[in-house]
Amino acid sequence: MAYISIVGSGNMGQAIAGLAAKGGHNVQLLSSSDTATAVAGEVVVLAVPYPAVAEVIAQRGPQLAGKVVVDITNPLNFATFDSLTVPADGSAAAEIAAALPDSRVVKAFNTTFAGTLVSGELGGQPTTVLIAGDDTDAKALLAGVVSAAGLRAVDAGALKRARELEAVGFLQLTLAAAEKISWTGGLAVVAS
Repeated sequence: MAYISIVGSGNMGQAIAGLAAKGGHNVQLLSSSDTATAVAGEVVVLAVPYPAVAEVIAQRGPQLAGKVVVDITNPLNFATFDSLTVPADGSAAAEIAAALPDSRVVKAFNTTFAGTLVSGELGGQPTTVLIAGDDTDAKALLAGVVSAAGLRAVDAGALKRARELEAVGFLQLTLAAAEKISWTGGLAVVAS
């Protein structure tokens, strides 16, 4: 059983907290403004919008050392909603990893909507959580959390694959914002 701290109590933070609790894990759900309470979990999920990540790292950076840090963000340009804000050869996850060199950063949950995490299915299949990272043990730990809740975890490769995951997340968000797909739907990964 893992102890999971989630920084951010919005839709995604609550959905991931429910997922972890369903799998039998201990959960600490912190609002992003709750800076008085220390992060206790061995896994820390950054469930805040990308523009808020720098502030969370500034406030909690030392608390994140040695922990698995899960970046769920999609670094969208929220003013125009038409591009990513990170360099074409980079990712939000890579920037977070550079800012937290003593943490084991993985990218996950950015290609799923809260609704599919809560329901546990998409198109009649278990919801799939794609996980990218350079630390095999960190990915396996997170995959165990996801699988214990009845969802499917797929190792998407090294942390450099976060760029592609962020592009998929961006596409899915823009499709939902344009009402071409539902916020309770999304893109599915089907293994045959």
